[in-house]
Amino acid sequence: MPNTPITATRLWLESVIIGHTLCPFAKRELERGSIHFCTETDTNPETCLHQLIGECVRLDNDSNIATTLIIYSHGFSDFYAYLDFLALAEALLAAQGYEGVYQLASFHPDYRFAQAAADDAANYTNRSPYPMLHLLRESDIEQAVSSHPDPDGIPERNIRHTRQLGLNQMQALLAACYRQKP
Repeated sequence: MPNTPITATRLWLESVIIGHTLCPFAKRELERGSIHFCTETDTNPETCLHQLIGECVRLDNDSNIATTLIIYSHGFSDFYAYLDFLALAEALLAAQGYEGVYQLASFHPDYRFAQAAADDAANYTNRSPYPMLHLLRESDIEQAVSSHPDPDGIPERNIRHTRQLGLNQMQALLAACYRQKP
């Protein structure tokens, strides 16, 4: 039986992002229970943008939530359509006065960095079980980065690490997130 989108995303967070230290800040927030996971089944971009603003309001009103992962379980399967949606989401945050308050990080099962080959294992630093937006407080990012010895080196380290693991291993890690844990 396949996992729910939230279960698959949690497994990805634990096994890939935290397990391989792709984000050195994620473990603390997961252990604190301060990550809010939510799914959106609607495929209408307007509905999804409305939910994004709703999650901003949730963060405005609940300081116990450090970050939100909005998982699009049925929409944005096409990576380029997802990028168009991401641009709309970023513009909406700015239009709603959230620029500088919240930041979006983007993840997608077919994520591909500009200038990267489709089979570059480094793309897996942003590949996730489902398309999703990661909504983060700017103030939390600044605080976390200020206490890290080399925040600018994180992306380079992640690229080296995923390439060292290789494409087959990265594919297997992501595929494992769709299966039930024993």
